[in-house]
Amino acid sequence: MRPITAFLTLVAVMALAAASFIGPASAAEKRLALVIGNSAYQASPLATAANDAGLVAQTLQAAGFDVIGARDLDEDALRKSLRDFIDKASAAGPDAVTFVYLAGLGLQLEGENYFAPIDLRVSSAADVSLRALRISDYTKSLAALPLKARFFVLDGARRSPFIVADKPLAGGLALTEAEPGSLIAFNAAPGTIGPVEKGPYGAYAQALVEMIREGGLQPGPLFDRVRLRVDAATKGAEVPWDADRTATSFLFFDRAPDAPALGRERVAALRERPLRDLGAQDAYAVCLERDDLDQYQQFVSDYPNDVLARRVRALIAARREAIVWRRTWLVGTPDAYWSYLSRYPRGPHAWDARRRLSSLAAAMEPPPRYVALVYDVPPPPPEEVVYVDRPIIYLDDPVFALPPPPPPRWSFFPRRRPISWRWRPRRQFMASMPCRRPLSWPCQPTCRLRSTWRRRRTM
Repeated sequence: MRPITAFLTLVAVMALAAASFIGPASAAEKRLALVIGNSAYQASPLATAANDAGLVAQTLQAAGFDVIGARDLDEDALRKSLRDFIDKASAAGPDAVTFVYLAGLGLQLEGENYFAPIDLRVSSAADVSLRALRISDYTKSLAALPLKARFFVLDGARRSPFIVADKPLAGGLALTEAEPGSLIAFNAAPGTIGPVEKGPYGAYAQALVEMIREGGLQPGPLFDRVRLRVDAATKGAEVPWDADRTATSFLFFDRAPDAPALGRERVAALRERPLRDLGAQDAYAVCLERDDLDQYQQFVSDYPNDVLARRVRALIAARREAIVWRRTWLVGTPDAYWSYLSRYPRGPHAWDARRRLSSLAAAMEPPPRYVALVYDVPPPPPEEVVYVDRPIIYLDDPVFALPPPPPPRWSFFPRRRPISWRWRPRRQFMASMPCRRPLSWPCQPTCRLRSTWRRRRTM
């Protein structure tokens, strides 16, 4: 196969309506980004993934990143694009910052996360590990390089069209840990999936771009605000997750001197006060921003009868199960898998546990005596089980009838501004090979710009 033909994103960002940043925070450090949007899945096309990738790519280029991007990649092209990017990052030097954004279908299997190429077909669970890209292979490869910081964003926790008969795959993405010096982020909390989006853009990509544009935000606070924004925009149907182990200061954009205040002092003051003194609305926002199991449990303890308590219990149930499964998978013994099944006999990872027992040549049922695994979290109380007694968890399930959360107060971030950029590219980069099916997408429904991404020709 010929080398992948990738688009180089549009040069120069022109007038940004109501822009609040003054440009890339550092011109000295080298910034590299790989942005991929897979929409044209043979199993089931996605409405927003390619558009989301285009939106993120333009934003990163405005922030000083050298952006390499592509769309609708098959397995070979997808693997090659990531290998080539790691080679490029390896040659960039210790002051380089890398950013990988993958929009499409993400999958999890037996404790690992995968990104699906557009030609993926799944008839058995083994097809996922054989033909999809295992995310940890690439996060570990980047972590092994002497870089300043690494960002890996997987916008792929969606309803999967891939079905394994009688042995369902767990939904969403698996809880993981960030590598040293890295930040890893998902569009939805581990074990959950986001709602079906019809376009033109997904809630997560819009929130990510918006918070990058604000300027002056370190990575951790930036992704905290992304979580709050997505939760509000989707009425609680999607709650992003991230794990931050970046050890150095980094800003995508400097903050303009005349930009509106971010309310950091007020939010810091809120965090220092006990949740019970904040009121349910502010306490919910603080919990969501911190995204910590102990904080969620404290909210339920302080506001057991509040309308938001059921929503927080659903978040607790999903996180508790994700923690239990990760611990089970890391230990990896028959005793560990029997221990998981004793807690979650019909849980999201029940079939993963059974598949692992089968591969270990162990019985499906535990012997009369076995050493139960000691977990860091207690067993789920009865009111939580309803949320995780199923292979797939989605927070907007009408069965749960969870009330929508109130929007966070202005203190947590400025009021939302619609995407209203007027892109006027000076030139359009063309691929070296003819395009079989170009994708033209507008920045917003009323915009006349047509930006073309070139699709790789499969030879």
